[in-house]
Amino acid sequence: MKPKIVHLAVGKPKNLTLPSNKRMMTGIEKKLVKKAQLTMNGFENDAPHNLKYHGGADRTVCIYPYEHYAKWAEMFEEELQVTAFGENLIVTNMLESTVQIGDKFQIGETIIQVTEARNPCSTIEKFNGIPNLYKAIRETGLTGYLCRTITPGEISETDEMKQIHQESHGVTVAFCHEKVLHKKGTQEDFERILAVQALSERYRNQVEKLIKK
Repeated sequence: MKPKIVHLAVGKPKNLTLPSNKRMMTGIEKKLVKKAQLTMNGFENDAPHNLKYHGGADRTVCIYPYEHYAKWAEMFEEELQVTAFGENLIVTNMLESTVQIGDKFQIGETIIQVTEARNPCSTIEKFNGIPNLYKAIRETGLTGYLCRTITPGEISETDEMKQIHQESHGVTVAFCHEKVLHKKGTQEDFERILAVQALSERYRNQVEKLIKK
């Protein structure tokens, strides 16, 4: 099955009132758009708030598989809002278990490359107001993933999305989660991940720290 864009969304940081009635400055809230301009540094009219943990040239596009929404609705008996995970692209047929670090996809005139298995943060749970959502995302590894811009340009919600390069190393997003996020990796596993040239600098640093431990 070919990948397909379901929704496209962008949003800048704002001071949100959360379901808990607390206020928080965050860039997690995205609004659906028909078109958006992707630059080498991310989408126009889109940005993270905490630059220490989000954003950068290696992480200009956040992708989340559409198929997971049904799982969360069943698990929590509640329909999550669209872009509940602060993603830019909600897509089908691009699960963490099949997408590899380094895979490239063309969307209209743009090209993006997968760089990192997303490490979710607790803001997702605060934003949605669903207890234990953060824990469930981490445990399942249904986190989505991040990409860098290879060729900038305009992306439309109706653009065809096609894979133009597939890696052969087998280092999928799910593999990274099992070895790094769930801390089940051996030194050999970590070295296998580090051997992937397309890996983001932030994730590379994280894996190198695990090797030193």
